[in-house]
Amino acid sequence: MTRVWLITGASSGFGRALAEAALAAGDTVVGAARRPEALRDLAEVHPGRVDSVRLDVTDIAAIEPAVRDVVARHGRIDVLVNNAGRTHVGAFEETTDAELRDLFDVHVLGPAALVRAVLPRLREQRSGAIVQMSSMGGQMSFAGFSAYSGTKFALEGMSEALADEVREFGIKVLIVEPGAFRTALFESGRAGASSDTGVYTKVAGTRAAVEGGHGGQPGDPAKAAALILAALDAAETPLHLPLGDDAVTAVLAQLDAVRKDIAAWEKRTRATDFD
Repeated sequence: MTRVWLITGASSGFGRALAEAALAAGDTVVGAARRPEALRDLAEVHPGRVDSVRLDVTDIAAIEPAVRDVVARHGRIDVLVNNAGRTHVGAFEETTDAELRDLFDVHVLGPAALVRAVLPRLREQRSGAIVQMSSMGGQMSFAGFSAYSGTKFALEGMSEALADEVREFGIKVLIVEPGAFRTALFESGRAGASSDTGVYTKVAGTRAAVEGGHGGQPGDPAKAAALILAALDAAETPLHLPLGDDAVTAVLAQLDAVRKDIAAWEKRTRATDFD
């Protein structure tokens, strides 16, 4: 049976790569984007199997009607991909409330609303998948990425609980944690940045890496998309899928560091129960 995919941020990057991979697999793609006209070329190559929808995931009121329209036109949704997002660089102290709230709107509240809108349909079908595009920054962080990682940590925590809740309905949850892939994430004008006070030298290094990193990232989005499809089709779909050599190395190092911290204090921390 062919699947119906609803992919946010489908006009570029991972969203575009996943749309192309799903179409190559014979599926139907509903691409949600702020610029749906960017999917016109795909629709011409795959007539009848590409449906573009204008949607800004921060417009929460528009999400439920958009999902209803998709179901009305296609009869079902099988895979939701929460992919829309952007990066942001700034020291913790330099990041404003408004910047932090805007980022949570894109990476947490919008995806949460989409999950709530789609889940009743998936439960009724007793099948389907939810793909949450996170980042290796959803497992670890460093100077300059406090706000970005804060949103991705939140998305991952919510998704781990979600996976436990929906498993009994035959629904899969896949959290994807890419490293540096050649997408538009670091493109000039698309990478958000807080005002630079010049106080935090490590943040300056992160800013420079982001500003100079566009176009040179080692990761291939097409290979990533193929692996995501393979993970969804596997008998045992992983909950976490780090993507890229850099992501796997960073996440494993973070897990080792956490284990080291716990082990160093384990005897005393275990002894904090009432006598």
